[in-house]
Amino acid sequence: MASLREIKGRIDSTSKTKKITKAMEMVSASKMNKAEQNAKSFVPYSEKIQEVVGSIASNTDAAHPMLSKREVKKTGYLVITSDRGLAGAYNSSVLRSLYKTVHERHQSADEYTIIAIGRMGYDFCKKRNMPVAKSILGLADQPNFADIKDLASETVQMFSDEEIDELNIFYNHYVSAISQQVTMKKLLPITDMASKSSGSQYEYEPDQEQILKVLLPQYAESLIYGALLDGKASEHAARMTAMRSATDNANELIDDLTLSYNRARQAAITQEITEIIGGVAALE
Repeated sequence: MASLREIKGRIDSTSKTKKITKAMEMVSASKMNKAEQNAKSFVPYSEKIQEVVGSIASNTDAAHPMLSKREVKKTGYLVITSDRGLAGAYNSSVLRSLYKTVHERHQSADEYTIIAIGRMGYDFCKKRNMPVAKSILGLADQPNFADIKDLASETVQMFSDEEIDELNIFYNHYVSAISQQVTMKKLLPITDMASKSSGSQYEYEPDQEQILKVLLPQYAESLIYGALLDGKASEHAARMTAMRSATDNANELIDDLTLSYNRARQAAITQEITEIIGGVAALE
């Protein structure tokens, strides 16, 4: 059995850890609320640009490379993870889905490439010799579009230049504070724009084809940014939940250690009393 001093030391260290995890839980809760607001406030813009692009695509014969399928020789995977751990299964779940998909669909590294947002995903791919074409690390907890504009634009340009023939995105969709869902979406080519049209009538200047040329890349970039905002809300929610679980575990451990401490202390007192009684009996 551990000594009283050792048990007391473990109680003190666990109590200090509990204070840290509780503080991290509160910080993550605050960040989650802000990230959730950012994700929700982006939805109206995303829906409107979908409506406009869908209206043009369904009412014109204008062609654009981003609207047409082609033979898939190389696939791009954009994966969104965090730059730090301590977020429960947030990173492992999305990376496990990515790894499984890559190995089911591809026989060699020449058939795909990775665009990584977040250090955890970047390190994961590098350690497994998965080709990473582009990456961005160290994003803010509440990122602006300007933070990823270059990466998003370059990724969309890779499709336009036929460096990749389709683009899929892996991220955690924010469902609620206690639920995040691993999601894979095909971003490019855009093949379902007709269903996005709301039937609204628009007048176009200069013409529909020129507008498509400008709007389609912006639309694809907005999908990437929207997924990032969604992923950030999921990250903070997952970290908040993980820190809450850590705090609860620390409380349980402190209770168990306190019980062990009291038992050991009682045993020590009983032993001392027994020794005193034995000493008195020997003197008599």
